[in-house]
Amino acid sequence: MTPAERKTEESKKEDIQHVNAAIQGDQDAYSWLLKKYRPSLQSLIFKMVFDKKEVEDLTQEAFIKAFASLASYNQEYAFSTWLFRIGINNTIDYIRKKKLTTFSIETGMENSEIEGPFEIPDTSFLADKEIILEQRQKIINEAIDSLPEKYKRVIELRHQEDMSYEEIAELMDIPLGTVKAHLFRARELLNKQLKDKIKMI
Repeated sequence: MTPAERKTEESKKEDIQHVNAAIQGDQDAYSWLLKKYRPSLQSLIFKMVFDKKEVEDLTQEAFIKAFASLASYNQEYAFSTWLFRIGINNTIDYIRKKKLTTFSIETGMENSEIEGPFEIPDTSFLADKEIILEQRQKIINEAIDSLPEKYKRVIELRHQEDMSYEEIAELMDIPLGTVKAHLFRARELLNKQLKDKIKMI
């Protein structure tokens, strides 16, 4: 087991301990889970709604629903995956009620087992490196936002939420091979978009 895998396993065990304690009525356990996952869940929801006030409300609603259903949580799976699914489903319901613009997630794609690195050329050091890095990050974010929704979601979950392929597949309810295919295609599109733009900074 690699250090990263060991860390993930320890985190899952810690989550389950706090979930069990919360089920028994331990308020500190609820607070611990909220503190650990609130930032990630807010970030995930913000990518769907883009309104900070609504994101705060939707995050709170997701935790309320999750805490109310803790007894039904299947501990064979990561708590984060279960929580994020509740948050996404709750947000989708909100979007539908508000009739906001959203996108469907397609699941079919060939070459599903293809995997490849997501590489972005580095810039040379300059005195105003911080400004350059900010500009670089802005360009990357804009490139990610321009991706088709099915590719954008997997890139965000993998590289911004640091989720495993298996967790993404479970969360999005798509085959593991499709997750890998979407990531490959998303990285390919991003590299094409960023290749010249990053060099110009």
